[in-house]
Parts: sequence; C-alpha cells; structure tokens
Amino acid sequence: MRSSLADDLLAIYNALRSAFGHQHWWPAETPFETMIGAILTQNVSWTNAAQAVRNLDEAGLLDPHALATAKTSEIARQIVSSRYYNQKSERIREFSRIYVAEFGADPEVMAAMDTDELRRRLLAIRGLGKETVDTILLYACEKPVFVVDAYTRRVFSRYGLLPEGASYDRTQRLFAENLEPDVGLFNDYHAQIVHLAKTTCRKSPLCDRCPIREIHKLLCCAKTGSIVCAGNP
Repeated sequence: MRSSLADDLLAIYNALRSAFGHQHWWPAETPFETMIGAILTQNVSWTNAAQAVRNLDEAGLLDPHALATAKTSEIARQIVSSRYYNQKSERIREFSRIYVAEFGADPEVMAAMDTDELRRRLLAIRGLGKETVDTILLYACEKPVFVVDAYTRRVFSRYGLLPEGASYDRTQRLFAENLEPDVGLFNDYHAQIVHLAKTTCRKSPLCDRCPIREIHKLLCCAKTGSIVCAGNP
C-alpha cells in the first residue's frame, strides 16, 4: 500500500498532466542524441542546447564514432550556442569514446547494464554530474531513475515537501522512496515539473495560475492547517 506522501505526489502529477498534457520529453531521434543533448544542456536552456545538437547533426558529427575521433576544436565550433563549449566538447568526446569502447556504441548494451553499476560508471566520466547522468539513464536507457534539477527543489520546497536547500540525493529520495519505479511516470513527471517552473513557479511565482495550488492547499490544510507555498504567505 502506498504511503500518504505517495498519494500526494501522484495527485500533484495528475494535476500537472491534466493542466499541461503529456510533455513528450526527451525530444530526440535516437538514444545517442539524447545522451549528447543531456551533456549540452548543462547550464543552458534547452533551446540553445537543441541548436547545438542540430549543428552537430548538420556537420555529420552526431555519431558516436565521429565524435570519438573528432578534434575538440571541431566539436566546439558546432556547439557554441550551448555555452562553455570548450569544456563540453571535451566531455562529449570523452563520453563518445567510452560509449564506443565499452558499449560498442549500442544503447541496448548500455541499457542492459545494472542501473547502479552504470550510474557509477557514468559519474566517473569527468564533467558528468548526477543530473546529466540520471537524464541519460532515464531518457536514453529507460531506467527508472528520477531526474532532479533546481526546478524540482524550487517547486517542492515551496510546497513544504522538501526543506530549502535540499540536496540532490535528498530530493531524489522523495520520489524514489514514495513512487513505484515507473519509467513512463518518472519521464513525464520530471518534464511536468520543468514546465511548471518555467511558466508558473518562477523565481517570482505566479501562484494564481498554478495548477497544483488548490490541490496542495487541500493537502496542507488537512495536515497542518496552513498553506506553506512561499509564493502564498
């Protein structure tokens, strides 16, 4: 039987999906494109990262073998829109080399690896942090790993489900320990949070437009007698 917290998390997701519809994320043609996109979107908007992906594709470089052997300067020229392009070119080439050497450039081989073992291996690659690796695991390898970002911490701390400044691991446990490990759910839930944070739960929140305002008002009132959203004092 699910805990009440699990019910709350599912109610929030259902309200978001009802308001925004399925987000159909991650937008990519192949698993490898998703992997490269996850690296490119570090510290930049998806719009800029997507432009860098297109540039690589048009240059004939959106291929693991091509990227593994390309000069970093050649990669960097194509990904200027993604910011920090010199660093990212090195990360992309190193990742591609490992993808080719250890996984045969085959996403099914990578996905067949034990989740925890694969996560440790990817985290060992210089420049790949938890969010990037978990994005690869969830969206490219279809592993039931919940992706956390600054938006997740913002939304759920405002609604009192996380302390302010919660760590990546603490935030991830909120979902991993209270929801069934479901790839489809984790996929769209993360995308819904991103959409909510970009459109409504901004740094200066638009609380009157929030699709989970009323549902969470009920949850907070039932449990504490108050509403805890930072945007609704």
